[in-house]
Amino acid sequence: MSACAPAGTLLGQTTEYVDTYRPDLLTPIPRSLGRDAIGVHDFRGTDVWRLYEITWINERGLPVAAAGEIRVPATSPCIVESKSLKLYIGSLTQTKIASVEEAARLIARDVSACVGAPVEVLIDDLARWEMPVTRVPGIVLEAECGDLECSVYEPDASLLKAASDEVVEETLSSNLLRSRCPVTGQPDHASIVISYHGRRIDRRALLAYIVSFRRHQGFHEQCCEQIHADIMRVLAPEALSVNCCFTRRGGIDISPFRSTVADLPDPVIRTPRQ
Repeated sequence: MSACAPAGTLLGQTTEYVDTYRPDLLTPIPRSLGRDAIGVHDFRGTDVWRLYEITWINERGLPVAAAGEIRVPATSPCIVESKSLKLYIGSLTQTKIASVEEAARLIARDVSACVGAPVEVLIDDLARWEMPVTRVPGIVLEAECGDLECSVYEPDASLLKAASDEVVEETLSSNLLRSRCPVTGQPDHASIVISYHGRRIDRRALLAYIVSFRRHQGFHEQCCEQIHADIMRVLAPEALSVNCCFTRRGGIDISPFRSTVADLPDPVIRTPRQ
């Protein structure tokens, strides 16, 4: 277990899967646990949770299948622990809810109370829900740097460096981000998109840095924030956005986004692995 892992979560524990409404299942984790570790930081952003297995019963007892998103602002004092969110969504299964709109209001109210800030919930019946799959934009680093030799598998910001003092605006991406849950040690895989305006970043160095998270134990949000903070501290770009699109677990995926210029990526993407 990581030294900065929170106590009292449901992760790694045997739990009962209830199917009637239980908002008390939602477990907050203070963002300060990760942010204290990275030190000085300057970013805004949103955690985009995507839910693929929302279901409840309508007033006639007929099940409804839905999907959608929860958007949690990076300014919230807490994140919601992922297993608790899964169990909470599962607790709606045999709960009578009159409409999609009522379900969205209910989820927004409960998750907002958990994280300590208003969240946005966008859900719809599966017959109407649309979220197209998009390949990661920009230059894919491993496609260009496939002969890179790597030996560092814990985050090391000293790997980062500028290629030159030429100021550029570009988007770089990779499908090789991997970290581990700080409680269970289970692997988390992600595609990462980095857009910046500043001195040209050495692409091989950036890829080596991304790979260095391979054995790191940290929550998704914390990994994204550390990457953003390290690039800002070492390379000081004029503008920087980092979007980490993690694969799903338990019918839920998350894409934390941190930026100096925006609250949400434009557009919000769903990668092929999500």
